[in-house]
Amino acid sequence: MRTRRGNYPSASDGITFSIRAPLQKRRRTCTSREDDTERPQKISRTERFSSEFDLLHDDLVLNILTAVSSTANSPADVINTMLTCRRFCALATHKLVLASAAPSALTVKASKWSDGAHRFLKQCAHAGNVEACYTIGMVKFYCMNKKGGGASYMAKAAMQSHAPALHSLAVIQFNGSGGTRKDKDLKAGVALCARAAALGHVDAMRELGHCLQDGYGVPMNVAEGRRLLLEANAREAAASVAASPRCFIETALQAAAGSSSGGAGCLHHHVIYQSVLQNSKGGGGDVGRSVFGQQLFNARFIEEYLGRSSVHRLFQGGGCSLLSDFGCNVPPAKLHIANRFLVDWFNLYPPEAGLRLCSHANCGRPETRRHEFRRCSACGSVNYCSRACQALDWKIRHKYDCSPVADWEEREDAEEEEQAAEEDMDDS
Repeated sequence: MRTRRGNYPSASDGITFSIRAPLQKRRRTCTSREDDTERPQKISRTERFSSEFDLLHDDLVLNILTAVSSTANSPADVINTMLTCRRFCALATHKLVLASAAPSALTVKASKWSDGAHRFLKQCAHAGNVEACYTIGMVKFYCMNKKGGGASYMAKAAMQSHAPALHSLAVIQFNGSGGTRKDKDLKAGVALCARAAALGHVDAMRELGHCLQDGYGVPMNVAEGRRLLLEANAREAAASVAASPRCFIETALQAAAGSSSGGAGCLHHHVIYQSVLQNSKGGGGDVGRSVFGQQLFNARFIEEYLGRSSVHRLFQGGGCSLLSDFGCNVPPAKLHIANRFLVDWFNLYPPEAGLRLCSHANCGRPETRRHEFRRCSACGSVNYCSRACQALDWKIRHKYDCSPVADWEEREDAEEEEQAAEEDMDDS
C-alpha cells in the first residue's frame, strides 16, 4: 500500500499485525518503614464529636440528664432531650432521672391525656418521684374511678412526708370518699391533717384549725384553732408576697395615696408610705408629699423606688413571716399540677348526674357519692370537700353571692335520710 510518505506494508505484502492490550501501571509498593505509615484520613466534625461523646462515662451523662429533668419547665424539655441522640434516649428513662423530675416536667394536660402519659407518670412514680405518686394517685382516684390504686399511690407519697398527699388523704377520711357515710374516720383525718400542718401545709392548717374550733373529730380548743388559722393566713400571705413583691408594693402605694389622712389602712402600708416619702426627691415634709402625689402612678418612679426599697429586697429574699392577709390584697397561691388536671378534666368530662364538684375553683375534687360534700349553712347552693376550701372560697367569692334560703336544710336532711336508707338496704 502506497502512502504519501512512502510505502506502508499491508496484508498483501505478507506481513501480519497483532494488537496487544495496553499495559497497566503498577503501583509502587512501600519498601521502607517511613513509607509504611499511611496519610491520616479527614474526620468530619460530627464523627469527631460523636467519638468524643461516646468516651464520656455514663455517670457523667446521668448527672447532666438529672439536672435537665430537675429544672425542666415542661415535659417538652425532657422529650426534646431524649430526641437528641440514642444515648440520651436510653439514659433518660433511668431511675435517677425520673426520680428527680420537677413538677413542671410532670405537667400533663387533661385534653392530651393518653396511655403514653399514663405510662410516663407510672415510671416516675415507681422510680420514687413523690410528685408523680401524688399526681397519678389523684388522677386514678377521682378521674379513673380506681379508688384503691389511687389511694395506694397517695399513701406512698404520704409516707415520704409529702404534705399535699397527707392533706388529700385526710379529706378522703373526713368524707368517706369511695365508700359510704359509715366509712368516715374523723380521728384518722385529724391525725393526717396534723402531720401535714406540721410540715407547713396551709390548707391542712386551716382544716385543723376549724376542727379544733368546732370540736370535729378532736376535743374542742378554740384558742389553738384560732392560732392555727392566723398562722395559715400569715404563711399564705408571706408566700404570695414573696412570689410577686412588685404587685404587693404597688397595691400598698396606691392604698397609701388613696388615704385622706396621708397614712395607710394598715401598718405595712404606713411603713411603705413613710419610706417613699423619705426616699423621694423632695426629701421629707410637704415637698416630699407633693412629689409623691405627682409621681405616684409614674412607672419610672415606681421602678426606681422598687430598685432601692429595702422592703422589696426583703420580699425577694424569701418574704416576711410576720405578714398576714388582713388588709393586704395578695394574689392566690400557685395551683398544684394535680388540682389543675382535675379542674380541666371535669370541665371536659363532667361527673355523673347527681354528683357535684367542690365549689372552690382551684380544687377540682368531685363527689364519689351523692351528698358527700358539706354545703353552705346559709344558702345551701354551694358545696365544699373540706373546711379549708370553704374558708378560701368564702373569702374570695361566696361572701358576695351568698343569699340565705329558709328551708334548704330540711330538704337536704330528707334527701340524706333517703340515701342512708338505700345504703342500709344495699348492705343488708
